[in-house]
Amino acid sequence: MIQEQKQKTLVALKKATTSLNKVIKMTEDERYCIDIIQQVLAAQGLLKSAQNSLLENHFNCCFKEAFDTKNKNKQDELIAELLRVLKISQKK
Repeated sequence: MIQEQKQKTLVALKKATTSLNKVIKMTEDERYCIDIIQQVLAAQGLLKSAQNSLLENHFNCCFKEAFDTKNKNKQDELIAELLRVLKISQKK
């Protein structure tokens, strides 16, 4: 993993963890629903940011390497893998 991408991903994941912990506490404290929803949306945004960073890294490293090697089987495998991930992400 490219170090810059790794740091970007870790920052987003750590912030999402903090945000989710805040959601749990707010729910336990029976805070106003809209305030909790806003915090959930913030956590979702951070997770989406981490996902995008991981995907960008995958394209820049794994995907690029597979296409540089001209290995048709590996290329087909990576394309199928990406299509599966994209289908899953579109369902949400």
